[in-house]
Amino acid sequence: MNQNPTKHTKVLIIGSGPAGYTAAVYAARAMLKPILVYGIEPGGQLSTTTDVENYPGFADVIQGPWLMEQMKDQAKTVGTELIEDHIASVNLKSSPFEAIGDSGQKYTADSIIISTGAQARWLNIESEQKFRGFGVSACATCDGFFFKDKTVAVVGGGNAAVEEAMFLTKFASKVQLIHRRDSLRAEKMLQNKLMANKKIEIIWDSVVEEVIGENEPKNVKGLKIKNVKTNKIDELKVDGLFVAIGHDPATQLFKDQLDMDKEGYLTTKPDSTETNIPGVFAAGDVKDKIFRQAVTAAGMGCMAALEAEKFLSH
Repeated sequence: MNQNPTKHTKVLIIGSGPAGYTAAVYAARAMLKPILVYGIEPGGQLSTTTDVENYPGFADVIQGPWLMEQMKDQAKTVGTELIEDHIASVNLKSSPFEAIGDSGQKYTADSIIISTGAQARWLNIESEQKFRGFGVSACATCDGFFFKDKTVAVVGGGNAAVEEAMFLTKFASKVQLIHRRDSLRAEKMLQNKLMANKKIEIIWDSVVEEVIGENEPKNVKGLKIKNVKTNKIDELKVDGLFVAIGHDPATQLFKDQLDMDKEGYLTTKPDSTETNIPGVFAAGDVKDKIFRQAVTAAGMGCMAALEAEKFLSH
């Protein structure tokens, strides 16, 4: 254990994507001297996203990691204390709130902004990770545009997978939906729309075994898929793969302390980032499973900082 004295702050921000950094910028400019603790993946999901074309303010394509670096520097410049540590436990019943890092460092805070984000679930096959960002994606709204007139595959069977497949038909000439069972989990209305779409072909009872591609330049050429009933292996020619098997919000830390929905997303009051504990706010993908965009996360980070400032002034 390191014996550093306890660090106290008016605003402790946990997590460092667009939500956390934006909250830090607003809190710092309100003279609240926030501390932002970022873990092993500063910048969150955007650090693994290459081309970003939908963040307002940039006419040219920008890189996700670069955008996060800029937000980080901005937060620092306006007066945020940035600490690399991993928050291992929190006590939201104590006053002030307490958090303890893996480093042994203890933090106390008058208010907390949680922006720990979420992670896409992946198939966890080596070839998928190899081509991540080079034809393999977990976000159709982010990357669909790059597949104009091409063939793409979507893996999954829930609402998200069906919505992604439908969205991709705006760009792709053909979309193949690969599902490991013989029926979809998505709601009936969505399924009907899907079945009616001529561009979509459903491949039932199948799992992706391997992503096939080239190394120079890195791109996806196809997939090896296996029929789980017959064990037959087929090759599909596709230019891209979208994995839509869900997201996991990083909320383990807050189990039994904060209200969350059945999937583990933190719940907040309508039009607010306020959780069920006054003084604790949640922003970005940790509470938002609908929009999941950098700009909406940043917007919520701003809301959280303004709400924290108001909370502290009472």
